[in-house]
Amino acid sequence: MNKTYEVRPGQSVELLKELHILTRDGKMNQDSRRKLKQVYHLYHFIEPLLQDVLGSHADVNLVDHGAGKSYLGFILYDLFFKEAAPQGTVWGIETRDELVTRSRELAAQLGFGGMHFLNLSVADSITSTALPARIDVVTALHACNTATDDAIRFALAKRARHIVLVPCCQAEVAAVLRKNKGRALKSPLTELWRHPIHTREFGSQVTNVLRCLQLEAHGYQVNVTELVGWEHSMKNELIIASDKNLPRNRPSERLQEILQTLGLEELGERFFVPAAAAKSA
Repeated sequence: MNKTYEVRPGQSVELLKELHILTRDGKMNQDSRRKLKQVYHLYHFIEPLLQDVLGSHADVNLVDHGAGKSYLGFILYDLFFKEAAPQGTVWGIETRDELVTRSRELAAQLGFGGMHFLNLSVADSITSTALPARIDVVTALHACNTATDDAIRFALAKRARHIVLVPCCQAEVAAVLRKNKGRALKSPLTELWRHPIHTREFGSQVTNVLRCLQLEAHGYQVNVTELVGWEHSMKNELIIASDKNLPRNRPSERLQEILQTLGLEELGERFFVPAAAAKSA
């Protein structure tokens, strides 16, 4: 039975077929409905952020880091930019050249003229002159390990108004915890990561806590929730940060205290908060 009635009015059926949300004959199966549920759920979080930017600008510049096949970028452009922000731009940042080429071809095929794709690492994008100076929204979904931190650095350098993150594969903090375990054994807190499986899980948790504190230390308001509907993935923590120019001293101090308490001082540069960023609470 044809299920295209579940697709929102005005959505590109051709795009949904290319993304394998619809079959070639325009039908949907159980897996397709699951994918569509995920798309709409994520859009539910991002659309208000885009609307907020439009309140002060005639356009929106969005950068999607670790874009892969640019699944997110295409959906956002189709659901929002195409009608609400035709002057806006979606930038996809991806290191795999074949995916960048395919995304460019698909954007041209669909007539999505406001989509651009760059073959860059997240880290290199921070200094790239190919991107505009003003970036309003930064997304990074499942950017592996430190690529999420590079996306945060990019967003902070651009002073993005909104940041949307779904972190993935966080191994760096766990590795440092493991390396320094002997030095920290005198503290009962070490029991939190004494066993290898706990080291991995605790390291992942600490990584995201430090990221949230870093964002708060730069004046962002941070909300953490779950991507309901992404049950197939263990990495479904959603971090949304909005620049509110909030007091910064307290989160900065807490971040430094956690690094020292857990023996993670060597990661201070990755979660670094410049002294100039501090503001009296």
